[in-house]
Formats: sequence, structure tokens, C-alpha cells
Amino acid sequence: MAELTAVLASTHHPFYYKATTSPPDQRPPYAAEWQRKVEAYRETLTAAEPDVLVMVGADHFHQFFLDNYPQFLIGKQETYDATFYNEEREFGIPRYVLKGDKELSDYMHQGFVDRDFDFSFSHELKIDHSIICPIITVRPDADLPVVPVYTNIFVPPMPSPRRFYEVGRAIREIIDSWDSTKKVAAIGTGHLSLELGGPRQFGEHGPDPEFDANAIEWLSTGNVDAILQNVTHESMAGAGNATHGFMDLLLMMGIAGPGAEAAYVDQLDLFHTREMYMTWYPNRTDAQAEAAARAAEISGGSTGPVYAEKGVLA
Repeated sequence: MAELTAVLASTHHPFYYKATTSPPDQRPPYAAEWQRKVEAYRETLTAAEPDVLVMVGADHFHQFFLDNYPQFLIGKQETYDATFYNEEREFGIPRYVLKGDKELSDYMHQGFVDRDFDFSFSHELKIDHSIICPIITVRPDADLPVVPVYTNIFVPPMPSPRRFYEVGRAIREIIDSWDSTKKVAAIGTGHLSLELGGPRQFGEHGPDPEFDANAIEWLSTGNVDAILQNVTHESMAGAGNATHGFMDLLLMMGIAGPGAEAAYVDQLDLFHTREMYMTWYPNRTDAQAEAAARAAEISGGSTGPVYAEKGVLA
């Protein structure tokens, strides 16, 4: 059977590539620290030695819009074009062509249907920065096949947080049952508290530091009950108008499994967002634990859960 060797959940800031590849005199003052943290995080995936990546993200109104936006969708292609014109223009993100794994896509799609998840699918999917950003940060060679899974975190009515978690559990079951010798890593990106185009967009940090602190604790300790008791569409909107991307991080927690504690956690308070990087190892090896420890030493991150104290990360 296939082996799920790592689950990664992170934010996806589209300016990372431009901030860290511009000429030195044009880089923002936080670029060096940001790059150091991201490159350390990258090693947690490298240690998992994956053969294929299941990538969870969301379309930012590039290919889908208010008149046609699927709740959940899987790509089923041999290759995927990536990066839209506005992402090149505004963020400096280069174009990519990513190889697909159609066998796994087909198997996952059937697995979703068998588990009563009515997934949409596409043979013409072009992917945007929700998937390209983690490729840039944790697999910049873009040398592994991908299976993209898109979720609706933008268009009401959205699925519930519980449904996102259940989709994550289904992905884990499907990967574990796949008759293959391949090693699979699951990578998903979303948001903590985030404001886009609203009055809190350009603050010194994310719009709701208390939400961010609690979210990192809940995710890193595997406390799904706390999330499902405290996080609703309304509470996420109160934390910032784009905070619903947190549900993709909850989905990744579902893949990691009930009560699973993160093996690696790091974060960076970056202008108007708090960036977060988290890794779980479902079958942690000594080599993976050592990689997480080395990464944490370089980044200043943690090799285990991170707890909030009175709304402030301890």
C-alpha cells in the first residue's frame, strides 16, 4: 500500500518569491528572515522523500467565479499549467507546468464518491498561487507529480468547517488504501486571520492575533474539538474577511489524523499577516525527527505543539 510520509500545512503569501529573488537593494527588510524560515521548513518535506504530492488549495477567482464555483474539485490531468497573468504581473510568480499523477487522481475521485463526497472534477484545470506558492517554498525544483484538490473558501454558501475536516479524513483513508508502492506527501495552504481589501488589511500584523494564536495551538495539538466548537463562518469573518482559508488548514489536520501533534511548527509575524508553517509525520522516522530538529534550530521554530497564552503565542 501507499505510504503517507508527511502532511504540511502553511499559509501562502504570494509575494514570497518576489521578496526573496529581487536585487538586494529592492528586497524588504524582512526578506532574509522569511527566506531562512522557509528554507528550513522545506527540509521537513525533503526528509519525507515523497514520490507524489497531493496539493490542497483554492482558486482565487481565476478559473471559477460567482456563477460557477465548485465546493470541492479534483484535477485529473497528465499536466497542469500554472500561474495566471495577474500573478505574474503583481507578484512576479513565474509560469510552471506541473506533471500530474492521473492514476492517483482517478483513484481519489472514485474514493470520494464511494465515501459520499460529491466531488467535481476537471480535465482543464489551471492552478494558481495557492498551489504554486508551496511548490516554490517547499519543492522549488517542481520535480514531483501533483494531484490538486480545490476547495471553496470564498463563495457562500461554503461547506462547514466540519465538512472540511471530514474531507481531510477521507483523503487520509484513500491514500492509505491506494495499492501502490509510492510515498505520498499532502501539502495544503490557507490563511490564518486575513483581511483583503478591508480596513484591517494594512496593519502591522494579522487582523486578529488572538485568532491566530488559538488557531496555531489547535492545529499543532490536534485539538479538532476546540476548532469545531469555536470556529464558524461568522467567527472567521469577524477575524478578517478572508479568514475562511483557515478551513483548508483544518482539512490538512484531518489528513494528519485525530489528535495528531505537529512534529514541526514555525511562524513569522509579517506585516499584515501571520505566516505559519506546520508539518506532521504520520509514521515519524528518526531521520524525519532529526530533520525537524535541524529545521527548528535554524528557523527558531518548535519540534512540537505551540500553545497560546491569553491570546498571545507563548
